[in-house]
Amino acid sequence: MKESAKKRQDTGALQNLAVCLCLPLCILIVSVLSSRGADWPQLLGPNRNGSVSETNLAKAWPKDGPPVVWQKGVGPGFAGPVVSGGRLVLFHRSGNFEIVECLDTETGQRFWSANYPATYKDDHGFEEGPRATPTVRQQRVFTLGADGVFNCWALDSGKKLWSIDCGKDFGVGKGFFGIACSPLVEGDTVLLNVGGKGSSIVAFDVQTGKVRWKAGDDEASYSSPVAATIGGKRYAFFLTRKQFTGINPADGKVLFEFPWTPNIQASVSAATPVVIDDKVFISASYGAGAALLQVTDAGVKKIWSADEVLSNHYATSVHHNGFLYGFDGRQESGCKLRCVEAATGKVKWSEEGLVAGTLMVVNGELLILTEKGELIRAPASPEKFKPDARAQILPFGVRPYPALANGLYYARSREKLVCVSLK
Repeated sequence: MKESAKKRQDTGALQNLAVCLCLPLCILIVSVLSSRGADWPQLLGPNRNGSVSETNLAKAWPKDGPPVVWQKGVGPGFAGPVVSGGRLVLFHRSGNFEIVECLDTETGQRFWSANYPATYKDDHGFEEGPRATPTVRQQRVFTLGADGVFNCWALDSGKKLWSIDCGKDFGVGKGFFGIACSPLVEGDTVLLNVGGKGSSIVAFDVQTGKVRWKAGDDEASYSSPVAATIGGKRYAFFLTRKQFTGINPADGKVLFEFPWTPNIQASVSAATPVVIDDKVFISASYGAGAALLQVTDAGVKKIWSADEVLSNHYATSVHHNGFLYGFDGRQESGCKLRCVEAATGKVKWSEEGLVAGTLMVVNGELLILTEKGELIRAPASPEKFKPDARAQILPFGVRPYPALANGLYYARSREKLVCVSLK
């Protein structure tokens, strides 16, 4: 009995020693993982709102700007890069093919590449590459081409899992500037603003691509949807051609429709709705303007609206601590970067000279990428616009949304994809 007790004591001591030895290692692993930050698997980042937290970013940039880790040539298109699990997905065009490439995030080396014939021809002098940023979920890559070909690919191998021709299957045309809706994965479905009669909004099965439900008759806009839970109810929010629509993503039931459209036919609504607690900020140019709407069980209630506040042409505004930051005005006329109090629509400051661009909020700071290829860092402050740092990272002609993951910033122009380190 004494010998058995001694064995138990020895075993317990060894177990305690193992725990003591493993604990620092576990803490180190958790620390490394938490410092890496989140992936950027879809348009506007992990939360689809342009806001992300990264704990390993440098407080200051080198004199010559953040170092370039790698870069590569790309083909035409406005689809931004996305990042998941150490893999970057690039969607662009070469000749008569739309191309999906999977690259190593650290080196830019290619894991795989896939392509299919592209038929889109632009009528207005713009690029003919894909417009919609891909989405990565459940080890699958979802891409929507400029002419409406919707594909699902295996992230690990590039194998095509299913394909749908939205133009053919739903009877929709290319509109003014092609098809631009970035897919939204919601549970086991992926949602698109297709724009067909009886199929304005369509939910597809993630695994098979089969249609789960269809809703609405409105044409498609160039905006991408976002999902949120408000008052215990799940919503998917869409800006279609003529209205702001709230829909139950589980069954396609239309919960409300709020009229919202530019004043002229030759126009686009491209910015994604921004969810702020129980409210949603919507914005478009061409005379539509901006509005803050409160979502209730009965539908939506307008808090304020105006066309002199923050009318987004194509880039979605971001929200931080009660204030919206974004570009107001038409790109071809020169936009103003603005800070607006979300609750009231009051303009706090306005900055000219940046032309146009996209922006994200990272740890309370704005990262602004202008169409001129300049990366600007500034505090997200309603007091004034005061940049901390500026760096030219790309040539002129930057419209696609960038991505930030694990301290690496990925951005593309018409001809180049660059990875710079902000660590």
